Parts: sequence; C-alpha cells; structure tokens
Amino acid sequence: MSSLTVSRILHAGYVFDCEGVRIAFDTIFENPFSRNLHAFPSVRFDEAAIRRQRFDAVFISHFHDDHCSLDSLDLLDRATPLYLYCIFDELFDMLGRLGFTDVQRLHLNAPVRIGPFEVTPREAMDAEVDSMFQVRAAGLNVLNVVDSWIDDATLACLVAQKPWDLVLWPFQTMRELEVLAPTRSEPAPPALPQEWLDQLRALAPRCVVPSSCQFALEPWSWYNRAFFPISYAHFTREVAAALPDARVVRLDPSVSVTLDAALGAEMLRPAPPLPWVMPVGPQNVDYVYEGNADAPPTSEIARHFPALTAAQWARVLDFCRTGLPERYADTEAASDYFERPRIWQLSIYDHAGACTRWRYRLEDGAATPAMEDDGPLGWSTEVPAAKLYAALELGESLTSMYLRVNDAEFDAATERELVQADVIDDPLIRALFSEGFGAYQQAQLRRLLAR
Repeated sequence: MSSLTVSRILHAGYVFDCEGVRIAFDTIFENPFSRNLHAFPSVRFDEAAIRRQRFDAVFISHFHDDHCSLDSLDLLDRATPLYLYCIFDELFDMLGRLGFTDVQRLHLNAPVRIGPFEVTPREAMDAEVDSMFQVRAAGLNVLNVVDSWIDDATLACLVAQKPWDLVLWPFQTMRELEVLAPTRSEPAPPALPQEWLDQLRALAPRCVVPSSCQFALEPWSWYNRAFFPISYAHFTREVAAALPDARVVRLDPSVSVTLDAALGAEMLRPAPPLPWVMPVGPQNVDYVYEGNADAPPTSEIARHFPALTAAQWARVLDFCRTGLPERYADTEAASDYFERPRIWQLSIYDHAGACTRWRYRLEDGAATPAMEDDGPLGWSTEVPAAKLYAALELGESLTSMYLRVNDAEFDAATERELVQADVIDDPLIRALFSEGFGAYQQAQLRRLLAR
C-alpha cells in the first residue's frame, strides 16, 4: 500500500502527495499575508521555485484573504485546476480574469477524485462562508478542519466517517473583536473550548496537528500579547490529556511528515521539507498571552505607519465627508443600541499622532454632521489614518486595522445601554465592511491586471 506525505505551507496551507500526485490546500505563498499577518515562525518563499511547481489540483476552503489570495495564486500555472468553495460568483469571475482556465465550484458532501485522492467538502458551522475537507488516500482518512467551527449535525456525520488517521485542527481562539475594545473586554482564559475537546474525543484521531494559525502582527504590536490566548505547548497539553492515545504533532511551515497505514501505531514519520518554503530565524517559537496587554493609545500606534500622500489624505477626508454617510445609510445594526439617536465621534490619527475628529448624528439609518453641543457622546471610534486609507483602497481587513471602539467614559445612562451593544455594530466597521464582496481580492486583481 502507498503512503501519504503531508507538508505545511503556512496557516491553513498544505501539500498532500500520494503516488506522485500532488494536491494543495489554501495556498498562501506570502509573508506577510493579508497585508499585515506575519508568518509565525517566520519564513520566506522562493517564488521562482513556486512558479515551477505543478499541482494536480488546488482546493480553496473559502474566500477569506488568508485562504484565497490572488497574489499567491498568481504564482501558479494557469492550467492548474482550482476547486473553490464559495457561494459568490464574483470570486470565480476574478479567477477567470486572472487567467485560470479550470475553476470548479465545490459542493458539500460531493467528492472530487484526483488520482489516488478523494476530497470531500464537509459543511462548516457557517456554511455561507467556510468548508472543511475530508481527504482519503493510501488507505488513510484525513480531516482538514481549516478554521471552521463544527455543529452537532456535521460532527455526527464526521463521527460516522471514523476512523480518522489525522486531523488538522484550528487551535487558536483568536480575540479579533475583543482587541477592538480592550477597556470593555475581559481577558480570555488561556484554555481550549470544552466543545473542541469533546469533539476531538468523539472523532478519536490517531494524530492531531494544531493548524490554521501561524501568524503574528508587526513585531511592535500589542496584539501579539493579546490576540492569541493559546500556545502550541498549551494545545499539546490539553489535547494529549483529552486524547491519551493520540499523537499531537506540530508542523511548522515547510515541515513534512509521511503517513503509512501499514505501520500501525508508528504510522507517522518525518519527511523532507518543502524546499520552496524557507524557514527564517528561530522556529521553536510560541505564543505568549497577557490578557489585554496594556493597550497603547491609538495616537502611539499610528506613529508606526507612514504618512499619507496629499492625494491619499484627500481620499480619507472625502470618505469622512460624503462616502461614510452614504455607506452608513445602507447598513443595519445587529443589536438595538442604534435604534435611538446617537452622537458618534470618529478620531483619525496621522503618522505624527495628530488627531482629526469628526462627529455625526446617527438617526433613522442616516449619519449627518454634528457639533460638540448636539448631545452627549454615544459611541466613539479611533483609527490610524494609514489604516483607514488601506481599508478604502487596498482591501485591508479588520484584523490589522488597529481600530479602537468606545475607549472613552460616557454618561451613566449611555454606559448602562452600551452593555447590550455589539462591537461589530461600530458605524465605521459597518460602513467599511458591509458593502460588496471580496474587497481584498478586488484590490489585488486591479493591481495584478495593471502590471
């Protein structure tokens, strides 16, 4: 019987090799990727060598830019078959415009056969966004959970597919929203959710890889001590305690292992690394979590970013004057906090830490200019100018914008009402990210086609 080699690219990216057939998943060949997510541990990519690679198929689990990046896909031969799980036609159109000639839509529970591989997309908790992959080859059964959550119905389906030889499990409970409002968020305990451990026990895999989180923010970023509660060491301890018969294996970028069903308990052994993924610096690094980590003021954070050009600053100002009110009118809040009129203050910090403030009255789905004496402040948002421009023109995601929400003390009545508000109802977040689909990929495509 043949064997299966699994190699880590980065984050949720893997290469599977069986009988000389190679398929890849969520191919990211960038550091940093998603503009400001830095590989952890650090690597660099040999782009010339990647251009020479010939994959028999590439599978993409969903459209998020840390899984589907046109800059990375641009390195691949245009005849490479791409299999994409996405409900939005726009992304298929973008891949076609980039030149790919064989782009297929994945359907849940419908297997795709590539040589010795059978790849079956499985339903994630948010089926409008994510998918997982079940991979069968060489008599082995692998579950790539990517970075999705699993509901009870899907878990029952997956348990019925046992035994599992290898599970690639997303190991971080990232605090993407909590770091937006550090003064209003409790530090998370550094522990795996109990449901993860229960699900892993139900799946009972022989081997588990802590997967789908291999990035940090900029070296100076306070997020690096507040964003990631789970270390590799902690994941290993908790999973090993919950699954005493399983082997927990860390795969850093470039690292490969071969699985051979004929070897039984010793089925996993080291394999040669990917030569085009090149480790940089120490690789045995781990996450350190310090709660809310004394979040520095936005004025200080903004000093880490370059000055905007006159044209770029004009773009930001024009957005604040006209674009933002127009976009806000098309959004809806998730909670009822904004059902009554609120005064919102938006503070924009330039590269020198200087602040430009805007006030708006939010009422009946409209954002109109407001003055200091138009009423008590009901919401506040701070953002570096460079990051606001990047979100407008370059597809910057919320993860690395350093937005700060409600870092202020409001009057007593407002404070009581804010307890029920959702940070994602922030007016700037809604105005930036409620319009259209695939802003990051669209910005990439514009740049790539303009070469």
